[in-house]
Amino acid sequence: MKRILILHTGGTITMQLHVNQRDSATCPASFNLDFFDEQMPGLSEIADLDSKTLFLEDSSNMVPELWVRLADAIAGQYGSYDGFVVLHGTDTMSYTASALSFAFENLSKPVVFTGSQVPLSNRRTDARRNLINSVELATLNFPEVCICFNDRVYRGNRSTKISIGDFDAFASPNHPVLAEFGLNLDIRSQFRPAPGSFSNSARFDPRVQLVKLFPGMDYSRAVPRDASAVRAIVIEAYGSGNLPVGGTHRLLPSLQEYMEKGGIVIITSQAVYDEVDLEKYEGGRQAKKLGAIPAGDMTTEACITKIMYLLAHHEDVITIRDMFRENLAGERTS
Repeated sequence: MKRILILHTGGTITMQLHVNQRDSATCPASFNLDFFDEQMPGLSEIADLDSKTLFLEDSSNMVPELWVRLADAIAGQYGSYDGFVVLHGTDTMSYTASALSFAFENLSKPVVFTGSQVPLSNRRTDARRNLINSVELATLNFPEVCICFNDRVYRGNRSTKISIGDFDAFASPNHPVLAEFGLNLDIRSQFRPAPGSFSNSARFDPRVQLVKLFPGMDYSRAVPRDASAVRAIVIEAYGSGNLPVGGTHRLLPSLQEYMEKGGIVIITSQAVYDEVDLEKYEGGRQAKKLGAIPAGDMTTEACITKIMYLLAHHEDVITIRDMFRENLAGERTS
């Protein structure tokens, strides 16, 4: 029987429905194997399970330091278990899964993120199905950092949350699902063997800013002036990566000044489907000429965590720009 470690980080799935603490992830509770046996009899028949609480945080409180703690916990137990299940809040699950996908090199075991829209202790919860599926997935030859939710399995760095109140909370707009649970588990992805030994290089530089364009915004205030305080900006532009170039509300002069100081500009899209093409419109062409980097078909979550990872490991701007264009962990279509 495969050995699986369940790691608790908080979120809706680990909430308890106490009268005065209905939405608190840190309310008194014992998230151990006895609790799982009580809520889901038979779960331990799938695998030899261990359980550990790292921290209990609402996922809106997740920060890069907690990503590192989680990555280190998995790396520290990597040789002792066949797979890992991470219980995590849904709001920032795609960020954490993306971050770990860049931190883990030569991954040969499944790291499965899951959670729920309704607490496990609630009668009408999606947590039981998500957790059972995730534990089963963690026993297989599935070397991915992935999200298992509502009977579907998504590559972590291709996923994004799409619904607040529906059980079908996640999607991977530009990549097919890796697997789907039905009467049987349908695995649809082929995996490459790890070419070397597993390693964890979880370090992230949070000096990144996200800018979402909207008509009439003050573009001069949208771009930071200090490229050492904010080393990179990710711009959610229009459509295929279009930027305003006409009239008085022009963004490009501010971007040029920022990049001349050593700042890095990445352009993604407010549209979640398809890829950025900076050659399609004049605004994109001018931004590319200045040195802006198109994000291709990456999610915003992958863009942010990837540039945080690269900034923490490299100082040279040219190296960072070149590596951002590469497909490091299946996060973009080559």
